[in-house]
Amino acid sequence: MVQQASSRTVGVHLTHGDEYFGLLGPYEVDEGWWSSAAPVVERVSQELGVPVVVLRLAHAPSDGSSGHGGHVVYHVEALERPAGSAPRQVTPYVAALLGPAERRAGWATSTGLREALAWAGKTLDEAGRPAVGRPEQVRTWNLSGLFRFRTASSSGHGGGVGGGVGGGGGGGAWLKTVNPAFNAPEGRVIALLGSVDPTLVPTVLGSDPEHGRLLLDHVSGEDLWRPSAEEVVAVVPRLVAAQAALAADGRAAEAGLRDRTLPTLVAHVNALLDRLVAEQATSPGPGPDGSGEQPGEQPEDRLTDGELTAALALAARLPALVEELTACGLPNTLVHGDFHPGNWRSDGTLAVVVDYADSAFGHPALDGLRPRQYVDRERWTQIAGVWARAWREHAPGSAPERALELVEPLFHLAYAVRYQEFLDHIEASERPYHETDPVSEIRRALACVSPGLADD
Repeated sequence: MVQQASSRTVGVHLTHGDEYFGLLGPYEVDEGWWSSAAPVVERVSQELGVPVVVLRLAHAPSDGSSGHGGHVVYHVEALERPAGSAPRQVTPYVAALLGPAERRAGWATSTGLREALAWAGKTLDEAGRPAVGRPEQVRTWNLSGLFRFRTASSSGHGGGVGGGVGGGGGGGAWLKTVNPAFNAPEGRVIALLGSVDPTLVPTVLGSDPEHGRLLLDHVSGEDLWRPSAEEVVAVVPRLVAAQAALAADGRAAEAGLRDRTLPTLVAHVNALLDRLVAEQATSPGPGPDGSGEQPGEQPEDRLTDGELTAALALAARLPALVEELTACGLPNTLVHGDFHPGNWRSDGTLAVVVDYADSAFGHPALDGLRPRQYVDRERWTQIAGVWARAWREHAPGSAPERALELVEPLFHLAYAVRYQEFLDHIEASERPYHETDPVSEIRRALACVSPGLADD
């Protein structure tokens, strides 16, 4: 189960337009996740007396912290010039740290962020839902940015955004920004699922897929990180029913989603492993023979030669595994891509599934297995049973339990591919979020297969 760090210390490089006001801090803030911007905004705004926004992570420890705890440094933009503060000379180090960078997210720049906020404000005005007060920054990192707008009124069952973000009480709307180069067009995915079950998805107030912007109505309730048995029943069968319907009428296949069907996924896995082989051949490990297997010295983002050999052997067995999975009789369909309980939200009467940035066209067992990492054994046993019963109902003669059992190594390899996509599209300062993730998922894939399968 996921454990959350309780706090972190932060330093802040402060700018206002072209002016630089130095490195502030360190401050200790609540919420240890580096992407959690709200406590940083609150602390720095109190210190300066002006509203601020976090543009991006400028420096983080590369010690395997994986996105939480420790001391991190942000680039923060003051939305008003801080009174009583004098600009400082920018050193070459700071200029390089805060200057333009390849693959920087649009919402991680002052101009891009202001444009996104202006778009959201205009969209709310056109919807008859004008914003009240300043938007509240909740989260920012290489995968998305998240702001909450208070509005004069709300409509529908609402739309929170997910990714582990709780909403609190009251109405409002959420602006989510993502990089369209490697994320799904969430507005289109939500519309597709909503055409089958309108109550399953958030309400979209505005969508700008070209720029990766989405405006959603607020979803009341809480994220179901620890779902009850009743909440599992309120979520899992409804997603299965929608997936089955979209597979049956062919719309999932025709929706233009990223292809993550099993044969395509195998091709991506092979490409990733070929890449690792090439990288390790040109960058030998720290062992005296270049093998990288000296005890205690193996980098976390690098496979040993033995692990790489085992991974290649596992990849050679994947076509046979795909045949077995296909024989289980589950159809390719729209997959959520990150179907864990933190992306389920409920107010006790209505459950909604949120956060569709990872959605694709693929095998539903990839969604079915996802909750296991987030719940205890008892709840996972229930989730697996509910998921399998739902699929047997919609695909008579299928073998969903067998599919869940078979898909595990490919599930982890699929996430290795996805994490590598993240790394290929984010700037250097953001890499500590995901640096070790592809290799970690490959290791998980190796751990869940028998030695005979890995070594054949």
